[in-house]
Amino acid sequence: MTEQATIAVEPARDNVLAWLIARVAHYLNEPVELIDGRADLSRYGLESVYAFALCGEIDEVWGAVIEPILFWDVRNLAELADHIVEVASRPPVR
Repeated sequence: MTEQATIAVEPARDNVLAWLIARVAHYLNEPVELIDGRADLSRYGLESVYAFALCGEIDEVWGAVIEPILFWDVRNLAELADHIVEVASRPPVR
């Protein structure tokens, strides 16, 4: 489990987006300030291995199961944050 996974925060859009930006910055070994949540995801060239790892972290932290293919279906981290909030706010399936 990552250090970020131990932080309990509400799955509000701003929280999720800030978290995504921090995680992408970590994976790219770049300062957070260089990651724009509205920039086209292709700009960052995230490799598929990072998409898979990030999906696992999203599930751990936000309780939202996200398929890695979603990274190629959304335009930017802001759209991904919206999707995560939507999935995380759904009642659990029993």
